[in-house]
Amino acid sequence: MGASYFIGHGSPMLAIQDIPYTQELNKLGASLGKPEAVVVFTAHWAARELSVTSTDAVYETIYDFGGFPDELYRVVYPARGSKKLADEVIGLFAAAGLAARPEEKRGLDHGVWVLLRHLFPEADVPVIAVSVNPLLPPEQQYKIGQALAPLLERNIVVIGSGATIHNFREMNFHAENRADDWAKEFDDWLIEHMQSWDTASLFGYKQLAPHAVRATPDYEHFLPLFLAMGAGDARRRMELLTQIYLYGSLSHLIVKF
Repeated sequence: MGASYFIGHGSPMLAIQDIPYTQELNKLGASLGKPEAVVVFTAHWAARELSVTSTDAVYETIYDFGGFPDELYRVVYPARGSKKLADEVIGLFAAAGLAARPEEKRGLDHGVWVLLRHLFPEADVPVIAVSVNPLLPPEQQYKIGQALAPLLERNIVVIGSGATIHNFREMNFHAENRADDWAKEFDDWLIEHMQSWDTASLFGYKQLAPHAVRATPDYEHFLPLFLAMGAGDARRRMELLTQIYLYGSLSHLIVKF
């Protein structure tokens, strides 16, 4: 059986760091073994039209960031895609009344490969990347994720890659490994309502959750939470695997649905 996860992808530097959070990613990867494939909704691919990578070739590694050490730009994650699975994903979206298109040329952005480098370091699991649309409300994000629920009946992993708290202005570089109180309050609220599968409250997070506007100024990083949760709709179980903070408010959650 597969599973759905929301995973905070953090800074690109995670790709080359050995810190408690990357150790948690490594541990999760070891528990997953070698699934049939992994499907990743990535916050770093925003598109109005739902798009799905479709190739059998090795992906280009996209360095969609600047100002980092040269070592990071030498990292390559040579995973392959799967046209067959991409067609299946597009078909599942269509069955849910969602139009989606294949994208044959796009590589893997750091919202995908930074995580997968720790989860599947051999790059031997086929990868499908899926775009996100920040113009859609949480209810619609959940529906998009829900369309892929049948994949979890197989040994396929679905990941929503983003961040529950992603506000660079709020980062506290004097609190490297400590959570600011407001940041933890926001995540704790989310965790409580995910555990009870209270989608009504979660969909209204902006009005109901403490510090929501402060935590989520860039919705495209937050919305993968709803995509991953939607994919787990058939089970409606949430398990908190990891809750780690860097610089006070940079949240690194790993949640299994």
